[in-house]
Amino acid sequence: MSVQPTVIAQLSDLHIKANGRLSYKKVDTHAALLLAIDTLNALRPQPDVVVITGDLVDFGRPDEYQTLRDALQRLQRPYYLMAGNHDDRQALRAAFPDHAYLQNGPTLNWQLTVGDVRLLALDSSVPQQPWGYVDEQQLLWLDRALSAAPDRPTLVMLHHPPFACGIDHMDRQRLRQPDALEAIIARHPQVERVLCGHLHRSLQTRFAGTLACVAPGASHQVALDLQPDGPAHFVLEPPGFLLHRWQPGEGMVTHQCAIGRFSGPWPFYDSQGLID
Repeated sequence: MSVQPTVIAQLSDLHIKANGRLSYKKVDTHAALLLAIDTLNALRPQPDVVVITGDLVDFGRPDEYQTLRDALQRLQRPYYLMAGNHDDRQALRAAFPDHAYLQNGPTLNWQLTVGDVRLLALDSSVPQQPWGYVDEQQLLWLDRALSAAPDRPTLVMLHHPPFACGIDHMDRQRLRQPDALEAIIARHPQVERVLCGHLHRSLQTRFAGTLACVAPGASHQVALDLQPDGPAHFVLEPPGFLLHRWQPGEGMVTHQCAIGRFSGPWPFYDSQGLID
């Protein structure tokens, strides 16, 4: 394995609309994506790849995917796409014919090795449904892929979280029947993270003997309301993304990063004994 770190940026839940339309008449998701791309491009060093973990567009329309593709041309690093419940597999494939990993099989599962890290993407989208599911063939594919490289640090990725978060209306839309997925991951200790989107909040929990991480939304967040039967609301809290850094000999560290332009950086310096 290399002595150099491997860095994977995870962006999620873009919900791109076409023709300048706002989500919920409030959120400019296209402008938010452009700001996210500017933030990613400014990272030093830049990530090796950017993975976008689903809900790429809002209604799965061809014009939305074209708007997404045009925006992603500004991204200076390679990027890989996953489907969420707002996506349409066929329209996504048609819009990105040069992304060969999207073109095989009925579901959009794919695998990739980046530096020292292996990425395994599971398509948990179910057409016309908000909740997620992975079938027996997908689970068999995952088990075989993990068995093929037992010593390589691995990220397993899917759009829908396989656990409850306490936000009632989102828990009704999580991954269904997660026990089989949990059993497979628990058999493979090289899985460093299970990465998800969908919740539009940054969350972490133990799952199958490893750490499950949910990326925040790229534009808007789901309101933090832990009451039973709490309403389905969103808030314009700061957007963000996750940065997963693998360093041989040290392991995997995940950073939550804010999207936007902020004052600084400034050196840490104060004059001892002086009151300003």
